[in-house]
Amino acid sequence: MVRETDTAGSAVLTATATNNNSGDEELDPNRRTLLEFKKSVQEEQKVGDKRIEEINSKLDGIKKQIDEERTQLDDLRTKLKRVNEEKDIDYPKFIELRESLTQAKSQMKSLDDKVSAVAAKLRRERNDMHNLEKTLEQIERDIQTKKLSKDEERKLVARSKEIATKLHTLKLIHKKEHQYRTISTQYDQLRDQVKRIFKLKEEYGIKIGKLKESLDNLINLRESLYDERRQVIHTVREASAKLEMVDTQLNAIAFKKSRMQAAEYRHKRQKETGERRAARQEAIQERAKRDKEYQERRNALKEVAVKKMTTGKKLTFDEMKLIFGDAGSD
Repeated sequence: MVRETDTAGSAVLTATATNNNSGDEELDPNRRTLLEFKKSVQEEQKVGDKRIEEINSKLDGIKKQIDEERTQLDDLRTKLKRVNEEKDIDYPKFIELRESLTQAKSQMKSLDDKVSAVAAKLRRERNDMHNLEKTLEQIERDIQTKKLSKDEERKLVARSKEIATKLHTLKLIHKKEHQYRTISTQYDQLRDQVKRIFKLKEEYGIKIGKLKESLDNLINLRESLYDERRQVIHTVREASAKLEMVDTQLNAIAFKKSRMQAAEYRHKRQKETGERRAARQEAIQERAKRDKEYQERRNALKEVAVKKMTTGKKLTFDEMKLIFGDAGSD
């Protein structure tokens, strides 16, 4: 990430100049303009860095969501694969069982057509099969054990055949119906299983479709955020380059100003030194002048005192000091 610290080195270089000239902006319009421009660029860089952090935060959340949804998608695809494997096993069985059920139903119908009118009566009697079997056993026992006339025996034999035929037909119908019920029960169970499989396929398909659509949207959003981040980074880097340029110009201005101030300081020091030297020379000359004038006055007074002494006039104490003081010093 591009940070404002990219210009920290140049900022340090200008810190001294900025402090020394903090109150001189109004005296240097060019420097004031540069500082205002620098402030706006720093604000632009700050906004860019903040936006980059926001984008990175959003990208982290989107990446996490993409990973989670891809995991969910893989899980759903695994479940769908297992359901398809179940379908590949159960659906052919379902088709085969449906054909068997149709065939059993057709056989029952064919049997009904054969027995035709007696079928309904037989169905009413099917629950009495046990009694018919007992009756048939009793008739056969009577035929074998009782003394019967030919007419009675003929009637019992006919009755035996009739009951046996009924029993055979009822057993055949019962067998076909039992077979049909068994197949029908298996068919119903397998049909429910197949319905469950196709319902799961539909549910998983819908969920997979929604997840794929959501992932496409998330990936598109991620790419758009990548593009935006690249643009913002480019803007922040341009701002850093501008700041370096501004700092270079500010350093140049500060350096030029510091040279001018140093030259002014040297000139001022030289001027002050010259003035002090001239003042000392003048003082020396003035002192020498005063000393000369003093000596001339003293010599004149001494000469007057010597003349008074040679003429015999009375000398004052000061006049004597003038005459004899010089002699003592000599």
